Amino acid sequence: QSYSVHVMTTAMASTHTNRAHMAGASRVKASVCRVQPSRRRVVQVHAGVLPPGSLVLVAGATGGVGQLVTAKLIERGYKVRALTRSRNSNALDGYGPAVTLVPADLRDAGQVPGLLEGVAGVVCATGTTAFPSKRWDGDNGPKPTDLTATGNLIRAAAATGKVQRFVYVTSAGVERQKQFPWLILNAFGVLTFKRESEQLLQASGMPYTIIRPSRLTDGPYTSYDLNTLLKATAGSRQAVTLALSDRLLGEASRIATAEAAVQALSCAAAEGRAYALSSAQGEGPGTDAGAWARLFSSAQP
Repeated sequence: QSYSVHVMTTAMASTHTNRAHMAGASRVKASVCRVQPSRRRVVQVHAGVLPPGSLVLVAGATGGVGQLVTAKLIERGYKVRALTRSRNSNALDGYGPAVTLVPADLRDAGQVPGLLEGVAGVVCATGTTAFPSKRWDGDNGPKPTDLTATGNLIRAAAATGKVQRFVYVTSAGVERQKQFPWLILNAFGVLTFKRESEQLLQASGMPYTIIRPSRLTDGPYTSYDLNTLLKATAGSRQAVTLALSDRLLGEASRIATAEAAVQALSCAAAEGRAYALSSAQGEGPGTDAGAWARLFSSAQP
């Protein structure tokens, strides 16, 4: 089953929501952009959830959340194309044949289309520091990382017409840029650029899920050992709160954030939604797909 969507080619486009039914499946939402007829092009996007065995591209795969996403995907039986900027990186070497580590620079739009060949799902967990740091060396500040690179990936993924779910991990505060403490965090534009990329994804026509974690805890882990990562826990703070508006405070476990991203790939209820995520004291959903589906479905603004 597939449906047509119009990809935005002008900044003056306005969005509306198109609903379609797939035989034997739940209702699917797709974001559609209306543009002037002369500027319109149509792509086919196949909607649905990703079964194990599908190829998932993970951008930011060697980062704090990305390495956990990669480990969890392999555990669930997915194939992973893991992107890294370093051409000399041996990270993830012990993950086995299910993962292919590919050096790539998403800031270069010309490199991106070839990375998406055969890809059914995308998890984007790229990012940089909010304030100047060593990580900014080589033009890796917020705009090149959170807008240029991410925007290139979104546009190229939409152009394939074959990405069935694009999961984007951003940040709490993207809709609170003028409020304290987000005003300080956004001094160099990190939240502004993340929000612009969110909006680009929402207007792309692809089935998407956005995860906005609060301040990240648990890690980042320095071990790339698969078993070590899969055994990591969030201690006693394993309960998860989801909201459909950017209103949560507190902390978010990297483990829970990665799990949310992986679960969103195969949960129909998570499609077309942006979730704020925070962790709390108590038992959580763990890796239970049913528990996550209930969380995704019951989230309130």
